Amino acid sequence: MEPQRKLQKLSWGIPASRMARNTFNPIRSIVDGMKLVPNPNKDMIVLSIGDPTVFGNLPIREEMEDALIHSIRSQKYNGYCPSVGYEKARAAVADYVTHHDAPVDFKDIILTSGCSGALDLCISCLANPGQNILIPRPGFSIYKTLAESLGIETKYYDLLPENSWEVDLVHLESLIDENTATIVVNNPSNPCGSVYSKGHLQDLLEIAERYKLPIIADEIYEHFVFSGSTYHSMASLSKNVPILSCSGLTKRFLVPGWRMGWIVINDKNNAFADEVRPGLVSLSQRILGPNTLVQAALEDILTKIPEHFYEETVSYVENNAKAFYKKMANIRGLNPIMPKGAMYMMIGIDMEKFPDFQDDVSFTQSMVTEQSVYCLPAKCFQYPNFFRVVLTTPENVLLEAGERIREFCEDHYRKSNTPEKNGLYQGYAYH
Repeated sequence: MEPQRKLQKLSWGIPASRMARNTFNPIRSIVDGMKLVPNPNKDMIVLSIGDPTVFGNLPIREEMEDALIHSIRSQKYNGYCPSVGYEKARAAVADYVTHHDAPVDFKDIILTSGCSGALDLCISCLANPGQNILIPRPGFSIYKTLAESLGIETKYYDLLPENSWEVDLVHLESLIDENTATIVVNNPSNPCGSVYSKGHLQDLLEIAERYKLPIIADEIYEHFVFSGSTYHSMASLSKNVPILSCSGLTKRFLVPGWRMGWIVINDKNNAFADEVRPGLVSLSQRILGPNTLVQAALEDILTKIPEHFYEETVSYVENNAKAFYKKMANIRGLNPIMPKGAMYMMIGIDMEKFPDFQDDVSFTQSMVTEQSVYCLPAKCFQYPNFFRVVLTTPENVLLEAGERIREFCEDHYRKSNTPEKNGLYQGYAYH
């Protein structure tokens, strides 16, 4: 009997995987399509990158450097670690996040490569291809990128700018169907800078409990709240809803490049016990854990930093927010919304008053060309006719950017027959 002949290819046509083809970052797609040619007569001011290290004006504490140097010099942490992280490092995170209404220990912690790594594990564990997850609009684009690469549909629930970006609860509930796997809640918010009240979070939890849906809580900006606001973790308010809380060192500790994040499993009724907990462990084994040197430094980082370091960082950003809001609120055609926390401000554009531009993308692109100020168009967050500003810059740089934005808007502002839209958002400093 002749051996079966194998089909031979005639050329090197090697396709990418379905997952690779389905991976799409909306921000990169929009930004890469913009023609960003700055004015050669003005220094470029970049207000688009949510990285607190860019300008070098927010240094980290020496205790953090010492902790990392010590872990390197000890020669104890150069090898592999358990995929979920060292037990000692997980215990340090547990001590840091535990709350009397939501106690956790090291078994409830999984260490990850940054908060985005935590979100990746959570979405991958809770949803299957063909199911859907509910995500905020405007919202961070990583949720869509991670989900849709796996064949998971994303449905956007609206946030309400006139209510300080609270969730439109009626709209959210209308999106839930038999294929909904989880709700993603980002508090405090990127890009909005919102901080939800205890009552609003309880309303969200009530909906999740009614439909027996777990929550993925993106809390990377936990405790990064301005005066007059209070941060509440979702787990501290949940009586029955199981929650996977994602956070890390990135924002509060000002070290995004250290890539240290974590998942906190909050599960008072053991809804995650049979499948989700072992599922998260299995998924963590795909990359064999995050950086061991930073893990070894975690206990010192989380216990030895004085409280005034955090307070000074937040105060710095809050003062910037107040100064920039005041400047933007006096510019015709712009409608800033005062944030309550995080590192960002969203600013509405009354496009009818700027007929030279088709949308927020062309508006922000021209602002680069004419004024060398780069803000991120909110189309990147599925929310047109706004732009986002990062507030971690030096104050003088931020105010210079504000002056250039004012000049740009004055150059392009056109009166119309319709009444001024001083109305919709402008003048509200949502405290």
